[in-house]
Amino acid sequence: MIKAENVNYIYQQGTPFERQALYDINLEIPDGSFTAIIGHTGSGKSTLIQHFNALVKPTSGKITIDGIDVTAAKTDLKLIRHTVGLVFQYPEHQLFEETVYKDIAFGPTNMGLSSEEIDERVRESAALAGLNENLLERSPFDLSGGQKRRAAIAGVLAMKPKVLILDEPTAGLDPSGRDSILKTIKSLHKKNRDMIIIFISHSMEDVAKTAEHIIVMNKGRIETEGNVSEIFEKADTLRKIGLNVPQITTLCDRLRNAGLNLPKNIYTVGYAADALTSLLGGGRNV
Repeated sequence: MIKAENVNYIYQQGTPFERQALYDINLEIPDGSFTAIIGHTGSGKSTLIQHFNALVKPTSGKITIDGIDVTAAKTDLKLIRHTVGLVFQYPEHQLFEETVYKDIAFGPTNMGLSSEEIDERVRESAALAGLNENLLERSPFDLSGGQKRRAAIAGVLAMKPKVLILDEPTAGLDPSGRDSILKTIKSLHKKNRDMIIIFISHSMEDVAKTAEHIIVMNKGRIETEGNVSEIFEKADTLRKIGLNVPQITTLCDRLRNAGLNLPKNIYTVGYAADALTSLLGGGRNV
């Protein structure tokens, strides 16, 4: 559904402040994909996702979303932004209506839907985002941080996008809130197998727990991509470009260097426990 071909992007082109942010990006993200984009600050990941709903357009190259050329001069931007829902980092800062219900209904209302359809979408998207219906008539400013995050996600889901992009969805949340949001995102993917979900994260633990496919950005280029196991097998490469790996991966690397015969692609505690119990001759079912 998403295809980028030779995409380059230059900020403030032709000025003394000109800076190239993306270099020859080529990628394909199929329907139903659950993809994480990772990279250090300034790697180009946020600039890349802004191209997917035409907030910015490439300096050169082409991006196609659901068969629509986003880079064409006469592209219907309204259609693109209904197709691609983007939840920015700290989306609760964008909540502004009197009630949670009105905030979630804002997008569908602007789409010109009937009141019955709007009501159905508000309640359905709130449920999908894990937001209790009894919170819909409360002020969004009275919610907890995690609840605000869910309300913002529900507002995007209410527009029924084919692509959902989440920029640092767990940023600023406590461990309980982080785990809760990650479970919600995984649940969304299970319930909407045709929807593409893309999320940006600095947390390798979050990526390891959640994603199926990973794109690694470095200095405006795609450094590497692959499934989760393939990417975390390249722990040394990730470290060289300034990225951390899950703590359990680091621990297992040290155990391997100490002489234990452990595989290189361990990235969750469960996998580590299985590998260690197998090595020690025990048994464990996860």
